Amino acid sequence: MSRPGDPRPVVVGIDTESEHRMALAWAADEAARRHVPLRPVLAEGVPTRGDRERKVPPSWEEWNDPLHEEGERVLADAAGFATAHHPRLEVDALLAEGDPVWVLGEQSHDATAVVLGSRHLSRAQEVFGNESVAVPLMAQAHCPVVVVPEPEHVTQVPAYLVVGIDGGEQSAAAVDVAFEEAALRGAELHVLLVWQPTALRVFDEHGSRQECRRMLSEIVAGHGERYPDVVLRHELVVGEPVKVLTEAAAHALALVVGTRGHGSVAGALLGSVSQGVLRQARCPVIVVPAAAA
Repeated sequence: MSRPGDPRPVVVGIDTESEHRMALAWAADEAARRHVPLRPVLAEGVPTRGDRERKVPPSWEEWNDPLHEEGERVLADAAGFATAHHPRLEVDALLAEGDPVWVLGEQSHDATAVVLGSRHLSRAQEVFGNESVAVPLMAQAHCPVVVVPEPEHVTQVPAYLVVGIDGGEQSAAAVDVAFEEAALRGAELHVLLVWQPTALRVFDEHGSRQECRRMLSEIVAGHGERYPDVVLRHELVVGEPVKVLTEAAAHALALVVGTRGHGSVAGALLGSVSQGVLRQARCPVIVVPAAAA
């Protein structure tokens, strides 16, 4: 854990089963860009039945030494990879025993962000499988959670980020993070408020659109003074939120969304949207809790 006043590290979850080099590279770049430490974290869970079928002793105590040796090797490789790209980067690796969601959730208390890799799991795998910690971690993290896909996607020039908002409490936190990320990268920022009318016809569609535009203007107001170099584009878009946002961010540096948003006018529940874009987006997805504001 960092002490009060220490720089807040960028934490990256390391998996012994796959390299997830794109996530590690993204985290190392982010830490170097912010001049904060990088903290690769490998959480050792209880051995699975599948592992025990490989004729390894079933006792957890008997597993500790070989697991620790393998964990230390994986973390050393991760540190070497990061410092090869950023020689001056401080790397503070952590090998921990416990459930990865719990371990990373604890790390999120004093982290700038927690970064994970992704193999674009199905909905069932995300919710019920051991392959992903992203969805349960998003529900308890105290900082942004970044999910980086494999392999690397193609970006566009000029570089840009997309942030999806719905007017709820989480929208302000997501916009704050999006502006900061755009400023760090010298990129444009596209702010999209996605309006999805209900199945019932909207009696005052013009009034609803005007209300959405008002919310959009209020959410981005004041950021221009803080981030004068960020080129801003903001737009009200009618459509299904996941489809609109993933298409808009097809060649973006990242897509930023909030969690558990309940904007009554826009109607886009960003808790559901955040999970949807994790499955469909080809760029890194930055999921921002309201607590990160």
